[in-house]
Amino acid sequence: MNRPVSYEGVLFAELIPRLETQLRVVAGADGLHVLGVDIVAILALAGATGLPPAAVAEWLPAVEAVAVRAINLRI
Repeated sequence: MNRPVSYEGVLFAELIPRLETQLRVVAGADGLHVLGVDIVAILALAGATGLPPAAVAEWLPAVEAVAVRAINLRI
């Protein structure tokens, strides 16, 4: 159902788990909070795999929003 249908889609799907390694985190009185991902680092990772930066710029905001919410619920 959610299987990537393009080569770029497959590369992006492989990039998603790596988002957790490139987080922007702040410490507050009530613990840690993830603000987002380090876009420069993500673009570098994407470039290293051959994923076009334009594809990352198109797809990342939606994935980042969901990932940040999910991570903040876990910490």
